[in-house]
Amino acid sequence: MPLGLRSKKKDRSRETSKLVESEAAAPAPPSAAAPAPSASASRLQFHTQLAHGSPTGRVGGFGSARELYAKIAEAFGIDPAEIMFCTLNTHKVDMDKLLGAQIGLEDFIFAHIKGQRKEVEILKTDDVLGLTITDNGAGCPFIKRIKEGSLMDQTKIICVGDHIETINGKNVSDCRHYEVAKMLKDLEKGRMFKLELIEPMKAFEKLEPRSKGRTLPEAKISRGRETLRLRTKGPATVEEMPTEVEEKAIKKVDELLETYMGIRDIELAATMVEAGRDKKNPDEFAVALDETLGDFAFPDEFVFDVWGAIGDAKQGRL
Repeated sequence: MPLGLRSKKKDRSRETSKLVESEAAAPAPPSAAAPAPSASASRLQFHTQLAHGSPTGRVGGFGSARELYAKIAEAFGIDPAEIMFCTLNTHKVDMDKLLGAQIGLEDFIFAHIKGQRKEVEILKTDDVLGLTITDNGAGCPFIKRIKEGSLMDQTKIICVGDHIETINGKNVSDCRHYEVAKMLKDLEKGRMFKLELIEPMKAFEKLEPRSKGRTLPEAKISRGRETLRLRTKGPATVEEMPTEVEEKAIKKVDELLETYMGIRDIELAATMVEAGRDKKNPDEFAVALDETLGDFAFPDEFVFDVWGAIGDAKQGRL
């Protein structure tokens, strides 16, 4: 496989090619030239509540997950750092409804805030812990899934949605999902390790009245074809939903991310599909990835397979 045009970053460790299972629900690094904000994007308003119970508020004028948390915190008089993650159209800790980089124009945002702290000591008896880690894009890695029958599944104090605050006393609150995943993978087998965790606040911990207004059904899905796309850098933009072909390509690339790098990240997958939209061969595609996502130092084999997945989607083979 050639990929001769690719200018790789040699100073980046390739150790991230096989991490602990990890996912991201927050926006991935965008291209350097982010689109300009549209007038409609800046005027958009979304309904929001604190997931454990609160009046209904409105937020708008945000362009990233971090800015969204700041707006929600302002609406409810809390510290933005207290927000662990947001779900769309449900107050439950539903990892299938996590806020990502796309928000439907009719979506209702529920913010889950920090609740009870807890700690646990575990003997690492297996190389694979069985945790899938994600983060909120603003310094809060948390547990997205626990594999059934795994070491962590047997440790009942650990739950889906828990924020991992420290590993063996080291604070990891400002680390990204792949960094936390690698730390957990690198823990020595046969040794004890300690986790300090924070679980999402539950309704009975802090009772507040919910809005007396209209209640949205939890399974409500926006019927519009437009979404607000959040960006790590630059303003949010109103965009069309991905086409069916693009959605299939994004799903396949997301699966490849897990196979090669041990992470799942829909926004990263979408950015990669965008980068390959007008490219003619894998070398051009590899150069485009280095320009926009060079910090990830993707293996050549992975880039080649991603290019193949994009081609398969365009040809209707997915």
